[in-house]
Amino acid sequence: MSELAPQILRFDSLPSTNLEAAQRAIEGAAEGLCVVASEQTAGRGRLQRQWISPKGSGLYFSIVLRPRVHQSSWPLITLAAALAVHDALLETYSLKTDIKWPNDILSNNRKLCGILAETVDTTQGRALVLGIGINLTSSAFPPEVHEIATSVQLETGKVPNLEIILRNVMIALLRRYEMLQSVSGGEEILREWSVRSSYASGKRIRVANGQEVLEGTTRGLEIDGALRVETDEGEIRIVRAGDVMELRTLVV
Repeated sequence: MSELAPQILRFDSLPSTNLEAAQRAIEGAAEGLCVVASEQTAGRGRLQRQWISPKGSGLYFSIVLRPRVHQSSWPLITLAAALAVHDALLETYSLKTDIKWPNDILSNNRKLCGILAETVDTTQGRALVLGIGINLTSSAFPPEVHEIATSVQLETGKVPNLEIILRNVMIALLRRYEMLQSVSGGEEILREWSVRSSYASGKRIRVANGQEVLEGTTRGLEIDGALRVETDEGEIRIVRAGDVMELRTLVV
C-alpha cells in the first residue's frame, strides 16, 4: 500500500479546493494533505474554465503531492488520477466510464468528472496540487449543459455516497501514484490508460489549442502522456495541450 498518509481537511465552502491546497503547500503542508469542500464558489477546470460546484451536488477535493519522479513525468500523474477515478467508479457502482484525453471521465459521451493539476513552488521544492471534481447528482450542473454533462446518480440510478466514493478514489489514487514512482511505473500507467480510453488510438478528433485547430486520428501516447495524432496528410503531430473533441461520422 502507499507510503502516503492522507490528512483530510473538510470545509463547508471554499472558492477553490486547488487554491486552498496550493496555499497550504506553500506554507509547508506535507504530501498527502487533502482538501475537501461541500461547494466551491470559484471552482476551476482545465483551460481556465469555470467548474460549477454547488453545495452537496458533487465531490470536490484537492491533494498535495510532492512527486519523487523527474518533473518531465509529472503529466502522467493526471493520467494516473483518471485511472483512479475510472477504477473507483467501476468498483463502487459497476459504472463503466471512458477517459477523454488527457483526463476527463465520460459516461455515455457526457462529462462526469474533471481533473486539474497545477504546480506550485514551495520552500520544500516544487509541489503538485491535484484537483478532482465528480458530479454526484444532476444538480451539480445547470440544465443548459445537460447534453454534455452527467452525474453518478443519472448514470446508475442510485443515490451516490460521497464518503464511499472519496475513500475508494483515494485508495485507487494512492495505488497509482506509488506505481508511477516505481521502476517502469510510467509505462504501466500509459498501458493501462490506453486500455481504458477509447481516445487512445483510432479515434477521429479535433484539437483546439488557442488559434490552432488540428484534425486527425489518434495514434497512441508519447512517453510523457502527450497524444499522437495522425493528420489526413499522414503527418504525426504531438499534442501536449488543447481541447479535444470527438469527430463523429455523419450517417446520411
